[in-house]
Amino acid sequence: MMTNLFSVFDPSAIFNLSLNWLSTFLGLLMIPSIYWLMPSRYNIFWNSILLTLHKEFKTLLGPSGHNGSTFIFISLFSLILFNNFMGLFPYIFTSTSHLTLTLSLALPLWLCFMLYGWINHTQHMFAHLVPQGTPAILMPFMVCIETISNIIRPGTLAVRLTANMIAGHLLLTLLGNTGPSMSYLLVTFLLMAQIALLVLESAVAMIQSYVFAVLSTLYSSEVN
Repeated sequence: MMTNLFSVFDPSAIFNLSLNWLSTFLGLLMIPSIYWLMPSRYNIFWNSILLTLHKEFKTLLGPSGHNGSTFIFISLFSLILFNNFMGLFPYIFTSTSHLTLTLSLALPLWLCFMLYGWINHTQHMFAHLVPQGTPAILMPFMVCIETISNIIRPGTLAVRLTANMIAGHLLLTLLGNTGPSMSYLLVTFLLMAQIALLVLESAVAMIQSYVFAVLSTLYSSEVN
């Protein structure tokens, strides 16, 4: 019987309760335990990543990055990275492949940035609508373009992450469903292709979490 290809992204219910979204917060139980253990190579590697991100985000934020605001974006990066990687394991719900989660992360951040900028830096926000050197005849059009660009930012943040997660999982699902109908030799090549695709998806999981955090940092730096 044919099933919907996108059914792999549907939350499953147990006793009429959907507990899949609880996997989003498993990192709160697992990651803090690292700091209670003796230093290991994994602990040192993870701390070096966080320190590198802290320095980069502090550079992007400028003077406002010295008051601890970088930790918000580091936490955002860690949350998305953890959920992206968890979704690569079998039978684990991929919460970042749903707009419910990604838009819930992007929209409040964008609203906070916009409210803070328009309330505290109104002239700067108006000046940002017209790029420097724009001809006078094009200024009304540039204001419309920049306004639309600002409005769709949370949508592009959420859709970019969701689309990349869905695309990789769909490819893995398609390759997995075609295996039983192939010969032994073709299954061997299929397995190699799945391993290569899984490595690629691991890279996508890291890149997309980094892109989400960096773009959020850049949006925050524009209002200061």
